[in-house]
Amino acid sequence: QVQLVESGGGLVQAGDSLRLSCTASGRTVQRYTMGWFRQAPGKEREFVAAISRTGTITSYADSVKGRFTISRDNARNTVYLQLNSLRPEDTAVYYCATDTNPRSGTLPTRADFYDYWGQGTTVTVSS
Repeated sequence: QVQLVESGGGLVQAGDSLRLSCTASGRTVQRYTMGWFRQAPGKEREFVAAISRTGTITSYADSVKGRFTISRDNARNTVYLQLNSLRPEDTAVYYCATDTNPRSGTLPTRADFYDYWGQGTTVTVSS
């Protein structure tokens, strides 16, 4: 089992920055792909970013590319999402997740590829 806990969300103004953290316990996630997703009220959960096991490969949704950065510190079982130049449309609950299945292709972007999920942290961006 993998337990994931997100933190770092809050209420900010447009143009501000936040750094979200996702810390794992129970099982190490050092060998697993990690992803971030978000869900706004009335919207489907959407892919934000993913990072490979060693952090050498990353993938981003077009809507956040150039503004958000995903990174990981495997020694601390922690994955980060740096959110810069925030916009009101970034308002959502942000979830981290891990894909425990061995894969050799591109980083997964569908939510159903991920096995374990955190409870989310809320980001609210005002204009």
